[in-house]
Parts: sequence; C-alpha cells; structure tokens
Amino acid sequence: MTAVSAGGSRRASTTLARREARRFHLFVSPWLVGFILFSAGPIVAAVVLSFMKWNLLQPPQWVGLANYERMLSDPEFWESIENTVQYGLGAVTLGVTFTFLLALLLNQPLRFQGLFRTVMYLPSVVSGLATALLWLNILHPDYGLINKMLASVGIEGPGWLASQEWAIPGLVLMSVWGAGNTIVIYLAGLQGIPKTLYEAAEIDGAGWWRRFWSVTVPMMSPVIFFNVVTGFIAALQSYVLILVMTEGGPGNATMVLGLYIYRHAFVYFDMGYAATLSWAMFLLVIVVTAIQFSLARRWVHYEFK
Repeated sequence: MTAVSAGGSRRASTTLARREARRFHLFVSPWLVGFILFSAGPIVAAVVLSFMKWNLLQPPQWVGLANYERMLSDPEFWESIENTVQYGLGAVTLGVTFTFLLALLLNQPLRFQGLFRTVMYLPSVVSGLATALLWLNILHPDYGLINKMLASVGIEGPGWLASQEWAIPGLVLMSVWGAGNTIVIYLAGLQGIPKTLYEAAEIDGAGWWRRFWSVTVPMMSPVIFFNVVTGFIAALQSYVLILVMTEGGPGNATMVLGLYIYRHAFVYFDMGYAATLSWAMFLLVIVVTAIQFSLARRWVHYEFK
C-alpha cells in the first residue's frame, strides 16, 4: 500500500507540474510573440541592414563594411557622441541629486504630504510635446521665466537654447521636469530603511548629517545605483524632446546620437547608415553601463539578511 501510495503521489505531482508548465507557457506566450515580432525581429533586421544601402524606394544593396567605415570617419557622428555623453552626464547628475533631495523632503512627516507627492509626480504624466512647448517658453532668452527671474536680481540670463554654449545645460534643466518615477523609487527605498539604524546612530551621538551620510546614503546606494544606470540608458537614447525643441541646433550643439539616427533614417532615408548608427548607440550604452557596474563595487552596499 505504501509503494502504491508513493507511486500515485509521484504521478499526481508530475501531472500537476505539467499542468503548471502549460499554464506558464500559455501566459508567457503573448510576451514571447510580442518580443519576437517587435524586438528580436527588428534587432536581426538592423544587423543585416547595417551592411546594406537602402533608401526605401529601391531594393537594398549589399555594401559590406562601408557603412561602418563611413561612420568611423564621420565628424558629425563623433560630435553627436560628445553631445550625447555631455547630456547624459548632466541629466543624470542633476536628476539623481535633485530627485533624491526631493524624496528626502517628501519622506518627512508633514501635513498635506500626499498632496505634495502628487504635485511632484504630475509632471511625469504630461505628454512629451506639452513638456517641450512649456520649456521652450521657460528657456526663451527674451521672455522666459528663468531669465526674468535672473533679471529681477540684476543678472543677465544666457541665450539657453539659442546659444551653442547653453543649449545642452538648458536641455539638462528640462530633463529633471518629468522625474516623478525616480522620486517614487527613492521614496520606496527610504521607507525600507530600518528605523533601528537611525535610533542606534542617535544613541551613539550621531548628528543629522552623520546619520544621513553613514546610514541613509549607504542603505540607499543600491537604489541610487539603479536610478543612475536606468537614467543613463534613458538619457543616451533621448531625442524626441530635443527634436521638438532644437532640432539639433544651434549649429549641431544639441545633435545627440538618437537625433542623428532619426535624421539619417527619416529625413535622408539612409536606412543602412541609420542601422549602423543604432548599433553604435547600443555599444555606447553597453560601455557606459559596464563602467558603472565596475565602479559600483566601490560605493554600492548591499544588505544581506
């Protein structure tokens, strides 16, 4: 009886496992189909297309490594790489710092805390076109809000998007506007820090700065690292708002790599070269992410329970 019972139990568990496996494949199949059609397929097509010359009107022509040789000798490509890195560094540095400070404030037990959090999150749900139009007016050199505020204290504001020197800084300021999701992630991390750590530090005589630097920052370092990595990936691929606000000007000062790819693909209809530039962007993202992970060992601290 014992052997029969054990055999029946094994068959039942095997049947249950197969049933669960079928359910798993059933539920995951929409994602797999979407990934194959809309991600894996275009990736393979981009690889093949990067070795071809195609203007959408005539059949593709195989050119081998000509697109890659052209890219390496293209001065505008290297200029777009420089602009992309500058924008990424500025946007991530300012965004991560500013949103972290906002999250610290929003985490305080104040009246109308929920209202303040809602107000800070609202810009992240505004459409990209509305954001671009808003910041075109805010950064206008003549009647923009920022230059008017500077003029009220006797400072002559820069040309912002009309100036080659100030165009990237203006876009960096704009990038902080829709950082509501980053604030939410920081708030979740702050609320996950055990209160006992602050109590122990306070008993040891640590002031607010020492508690912040020795407790909050180390405990939040994985969250900060996550936001830095994802922020860089998003910044290196940005081009939509830049297209609307500056179209890469003035004088290619804001011609980031994403916008350069868009221009060759949908303005010049040079799809082969655009695919080659896309792989350059992929390589740039991989390199920057690898550098961040290699540096993370020095400052990211994980709590093991």
